[in-house]
Amino acid sequence: MRRVLLDAGPIVHFAGAGVLSGQDMCDVETHVSPAGCAIIVEDGKISSVIESAVADDEFQSTREETEVYSLQGSAVIPGLVDSHTHLLWAGDRSQEVRWKQAGISYADIAKRGGGIGHTVRSTRAASSEELAIDGISRMESALANGTTHLEAKSGYGLDTVTECRLIEIMDNLAHHHSLPSLDITWLGAHDVAPGMERSEYVEQILSEQLPAILEQDLARSADVFCEPGWFSCEESEDILKAARTGGLDLRIHIDEFKDGGGGELAAELKVQSADHAHYTSEESRQKMHNANVNTGFLPGTPYSQGEKNWPPFKKYLSESWNWSFASDFNPNCQTLSLPFLASVLVQRAGVDPLAALAAATCNPAQTTPHPSGDRHGVIEEGAIANLNILESETWENWCLRPGHSPFAATMLEGTMISHKK
Repeated sequence: MRRVLLDAGPIVHFAGAGVLSGQDMCDVETHVSPAGCAIIVEDGKISSVIESAVADDEFQSTREETEVYSLQGSAVIPGLVDSHTHLLWAGDRSQEVRWKQAGISYADIAKRGGGIGHTVRSTRAASSEELAIDGISRMESALANGTTHLEAKSGYGLDTVTECRLIEIMDNLAHHHSLPSLDITWLGAHDVAPGMERSEYVEQILSEQLPAILEQDLARSADVFCEPGWFSCEESEDILKAARTGGLDLRIHIDEFKDGGGGELAAELKVQSADHAHYTSEESRQKMHNANVNTGFLPGTPYSQGEKNWPPFKKYLSESWNWSFASDFNPNCQTLSLPFLASVLVQRAGVDPLAALAAATCNPAQTTPHPSGDRHGVIEEGAIANLNILESETWENWCLRPGHSPFAATMLEGTMISHKK
């Protein structure tokens, strides 16, 4: 089926972009087409972007075989790519907000029976059907906020059976054609399993859990929560090297609460993305960039934790270091709205709106590939037809409506999905 989107307003396309950095992320003249173009979609891919008048004439004779939409001047941006989510879990830890306000640390909350351990117990007790229903609801919420592809981690099972079950459920969800596509990551090393010593759990990961994940052959990547008090750099290195030997790509959580040396390890292993990186040293950030490691910032986490400072987004722009941002959707950060988090970057941290958009589209698309193997996060010939139509004639509106989706519709792999009631 051919679909023609006529009368577009400005189109942010990022055509030809790989990973953008520095001032290249802010170049409107290069990355934004003026109003008046049409986007032609065939077989789920963008076949061309041409003048609207030319497209209207070209397809007059084949109207019966073509779905035509007039965008009436609405701006268009690529489908958003959420490159770090904890999609599946059960339970409710809302009571922890008062503990945090009282000054109780994340580690001490865990000792009280909260934290990841609480979610692990709830997730183990939940049925696969319950977890799948929650997953579908969350993916629908992400789609309503413009996300067309997301990375999804396990990590709330912390035993072989539940970790494999979470990944199997995510693989089933990935086959829903009306939901965002998924890139699946195994995060067995998210925390120490309840009732086990850390050394004992690391041994179980290496001898039992990882082999089962490799045999299952559904996860594309492995991840480790490398942080003082959780998994040391040495333990993280052992797990990640074993995962790479088994054929998995690598990601890593680093330096969320303090600089624990995770940036050095990320650079040494040349992982695809090192995420959080709130307190990573400048020297390590430069090493990560030199090693072609993406920094995946997660602004929802300091927001939900009540942090007084933000990661150094603008430093990354001035130094031309590679970066992206993602939602970090989890029990303590329950948002799947990248436009909301972009408003934090733009309206609180002073990031250029186009740079923020690049950090949520073409950049994370490089570290979170589409399952088809085709390009996404861009609007160009041959790319997957994942795009968002704004309720505005200005593309900057994508990040200026916190609490409300800025999108009238999303095209998901060539299918138009309206968000209007």
